[in-house]
Amino acid sequence: MGRKKSIRFKEIEENYNVIQDGKPLFEIIKGNWSQEIFKNPNPIVVELGCGKGEYTVGLAKLFPEKNFIGIDIKGDRIAVGSNQAIEQGLKNACFLRTKVHDSENFFLENEVSEIWITFPDPHSLQSGIKRRMTNERFLEIYKKMLNPNGLLHLKTDNEPFFDYSLETLNNFGVNNLQFTKDLYQSELNNLHFGIKTRFETIFTEKGFKINYLSCQFEH
Repeated sequence: MGRKKSIRFKEIEENYNVIQDGKPLFEIIKGNWSQEIFKNPNPIVVELGCGKGEYTVGLAKLFPEKNFIGIDIKGDRIAVGSNQAIEQGLKNACFLRTKVHDSENFFLENEVSEIWITFPDPHSLQSGIKRRMTNERFLEIYKKMLNPNGLLHLKTDNEPFFDYSLETLNNFGVNNLQFTKDLYQSELNNLHFGIKTRFETIFTEKGFKINYLSCQFEH
């Protein structure tokens, strides 16, 4: 492991806003986010596969009346967002280090008000369809986590993956589906609040169009 990674792993061990295996709250946080972490009953928003937490931190700054949790298995990436949240004094942002498909182990049913999925690995249809974050097995998890009025957001530059996601969501059963294949030229542009991930900045500078959708699950 490189020196930079070693430093970041040490940071997340010490940072109060990171929950991971080995820390006391890891085993008991399910259903206790409001009491143990945020100390308020505000709505909880989750960013899945958050990477360096651009959305977790960005949204937390914009919406102090909500609580934000970034989830990723990569500790060195989480460290970046964790440090930024601490430096900016954001008490409504924290991070959970775990695999996305284990997310439901850390939330009660209906505990979450919104889920953001930003630029996930599209995986190929041939080898990785079950690993796609809009595969039906993942949608079942999101539906359990979200309250009946909860929103799912997806942003991606990969149009085939986006088409797959639209088809899967429609077959699964959703309401109030809104989508665009050119976010920055769409009337939906304001729904992502101008926040860009590092990858999104790279993609848009190269001329790639950004696909976006939001929807609610049928209950």
